[in-house]
Amino acid sequence: MASQESAAAVAAFTLSNHVQASFFLLFRIISMGVSVVITQNLGAGHRSVADATARAAIGASGWLGLISGMAVSIFPSNLLLLLNAPSEVLPLAVPFLEVLGIALALDSLNACMGAVMRAHLHSRDTFLNMMSMHSLHLIMCVLLMQGIGPIQPTGLIGFALSAAVSRLFAVGFHLVLWRWRLNLIPTLQDWWTVRWKLLLPVLHIGLPGAAENIAYRLSLLATVAMVANMGTDALAEHGYTMQIMFFILVFSLSVGFGSEILVGHLVGERSLHKAHRLVVHSVRIGILVSLGMSLIAVFSASWSLAFFTSDPRIIEICTQLLWIAVVLEPGRALNLIVINSLRACGDARFPVIAGVASMAIVMAGGAWLLGVYFGMGLIGVWIAYTLDEWTRGFIMCWRWWSRGWLPAARATHRRLIRQRSGA
Repeated sequence: MASQESAAAVAAFTLSNHVQASFFLLFRIISMGVSVVITQNLGAGHRSVADATARAAIGASGWLGLISGMAVSIFPSNLLLLLNAPSEVLPLAVPFLEVLGIALALDSLNACMGAVMRAHLHSRDTFLNMMSMHSLHLIMCVLLMQGIGPIQPTGLIGFALSAAVSRLFAVGFHLVLWRWRLNLIPTLQDWWTVRWKLLLPVLHIGLPGAAENIAYRLSLLATVAMVANMGTDALAEHGYTMQIMFFILVFSLSVGFGSEILVGHLVGERSLHKAHRLVVHSVRIGILVSLGMSLIAVFSASWSLAFFTSDPRIIEICTQLLWIAVVLEPGRALNLIVINSLRACGDARFPVIAGVASMAIVMAGGAWLLGVYFGMGLIGVWIAYTLDEWTRGFIMCWRWWSRGWLPAARATHRRLIRQRSGA
């Protein structure tokens, strides 16, 4: 729908979503940590500690979302200028981000509450909520962005308003699911109180994990800024390809999240050999699925890209980028699955140290070297993405297969025993 307006609208949509996604990574501090801590406690049979952790996460997520939403709504121009937003894009992107900040504030609560549901193995309920939320969002986008009957078209602003309403709906749906499935009913105090004692184990996992994600996002934003300097058309081509790539990414991400949840339960049970076998099996599935989805995406590119543009030159460049994604996505699957499993064991710091170096040097540095210095443009940027994913994937595999995570897993079990004794 954005592409039907103009290339500038697509560029505004792309840049604004990068800003939103960057702030969303802050929410992973809580959601990532709470998921791991709850799965470990459930595996160890500590349901009361798991419930107390979930309640504590509500207040922390609420404050984090409120602060992030306000930052995006108050300083949209500053954030967009950091990404070298072209002058013709700013008039569309600034009001879009101002309204999108409301949705961002609610995203924090949904990320946390969804993580709690998945940790309790109620993934289907979370899926139903997300499908309902995005369906509502899409229906409202059709009504508001394009207009119907007495409703006047509102463009990108309509997208942001729809996002805010759908996110509020999802929070209400999560509350129903918490009560129905988990017998958890947050009190009024839970929404604004930050309980640091209960949050310390969450932050122990969440902070390094979020730091790794933030480093990735900053490196990605640096490459997007390079692409923005290549012109509005290059930014639109990058945006179109990224939208298709997200459909491939979601399968690798789902296997990674599933592995994290199950490994967390197994670590709580002290079933470490089962955890190792599970990760090996997950890696095989993830690589095969991501490779298959990448091939489907590239062979259907002429059809799928036609939804965005009719320009044959843009379709040709995007197709070339999708061929690179065929090599990129199996590496990403390897990386995501193993890094989430390491985190579930309590081994959260190593991925940050190893990952940041690769993202800064291989991704950001490689994108500049190939895309800018050698003049390869978008092709060079996406080759750098591929090299980075495989570099980090091999490093994480070495960590797992060398059993470097075992000390962290044993330390996690000792903490669970102390925590249970304290309760």
